Amino acid sequence: MRIPKKRDMIALSPPQILIFVFLAFTILGMFLLKMPLSTTGSISWTDALFTATSAMTVTGLVVIDTGSSFTLFGEIVILCLIQIGGLGIMTFAVLIFMSLGRKIGFKERILIQQALSQTSMGGIIRLAKQLFLFSIILETIAAVLLAIRWVPEMGWDKGIYAAIFHSISSFNNAGFSIWSDNLSGYVADPVVNIVISLLFIIGGIGFTVVFDLWKKSEFKKLTLHTKIMVIGTIVINFIAVFLVFSFEYDNPETLGNLSWSGKIQAAYFQGVVPRTAGFNTVDIGGLNESTLFLMILLMFIGAGSGSTGGGIKVTTFLAMVLSVLSFLRNKDEIVIFNRSIDDRTVVKSLAITIISLSVIFVAIFILDVTEKDARFLAIVFEVVSAFGTSGLSMGLTTTLTTIGKIVVVFVMFVGKIGPLTLAFSLATPNKSKIRYPKEDILTG
Repeated sequence: MRIPKKRDMIALSPPQILIFVFLAFTILGMFLLKMPLSTTGSISWTDALFTATSAMTVTGLVVIDTGSSFTLFGEIVILCLIQIGGLGIMTFAVLIFMSLGRKIGFKERILIQQALSQTSMGGIIRLAKQLFLFSIILETIAAVLLAIRWVPEMGWDKGIYAAIFHSISSFNNAGFSIWSDNLSGYVADPVVNIVISLLFIIGGIGFTVVFDLWKKSEFKKLTLHTKIMVIGTIVINFIAVFLVFSFEYDNPETLGNLSWSGKIQAAYFQGVVPRTAGFNTVDIGGLNESTLFLMILLMFIGAGSGSTGGGIKVTTFLAMVLSVLSFLRNKDEIVIFNRSIDDRTVVKSLAITIISLSVIFVAIFILDVTEKDARFLAIVFEVVSAFGTSGLSMGLTTTLTTIGKIVVVFVMFVGKIGPLTLAFSLATPNKSKIRYPKEDILTG
């Protein structure tokens, strides 16, 4: 991939360049997946586009079964798109150009900073290299552990391939599986549950958080972002697992017929999976509506900033919650861990939330018109899953109309690149320095 030259940077802003490159790889993936070499039968251009977008956005929603519809070549194409989409296009660009001895200039560093969701350019190149090495090492270790579990069951070739495929898919929070029932066959398998869940939790917590935890031994020395992400992730996951266990304990379609150990494992897996990855060990369509509503909320919140996951992000959600609590307590500042959060962060969080809700609302409205036989809850679930790049589905994806597929493709795209990135790429820069007098308006 060619890093844009200076004259290109004048014409396009970093968000616009990222969107353009992202679209280019998605279209390339579509053409590769449409080739006869990639499929066991004929697929439409829409299905090829949908699959390429789902892989590139590491979502995991599928309109056709991955294992039966694609050949080994097609599945490898999907894996490559997942890896590129999960780690970031610019991460690979940095490594390629450094291996060629090319110097990465200031403008390119800005682009990499945008791609990795960093607040500063300090150590950005080192972060990209560390990110790549960390990802490969972790995926390799996980693949070995999964291979130990699956090789005795499937044989060397199939066992090792399944281990590699699901390791990459898990760490990048993609949720793609080569089996039609996803991971339902391993609902009570501790090795599969633990390895897969640890992969997508680490991938979804954010790479800056992981590196911060690695380098600092004491909690008080961690950055405020890391502290919020760690505490927020633990609390949200604990509440989610407890509620899933409570709601589904007697449901014969999910946890009801499982052993006590199976119930705990299934509740844990389905409690932590919605915010990040699209794997499932129970039938999502068989869940109670209370559980489905909980999952919609979790998918909307999403993962961590700078991670492989989507959604509005945990820190965005917590910034909004903390701002409300500060308002109710009549405090002028939002203070947490003896640090105050800047007002611009709250405004940014509000903008992300409103734009996200707007995209979701419009998509739900369109699908409610085009998918006439679908349940409204299924439509809401599918759209939020696409936006949160979660990939969980109640089964609606495979029955979508062509218009419905295009709408979901757009929602996955927005969910991956981020609503603010899209907004900034479309917005006209405001160079005016005029300031107007302030005046209050009535609210509430």
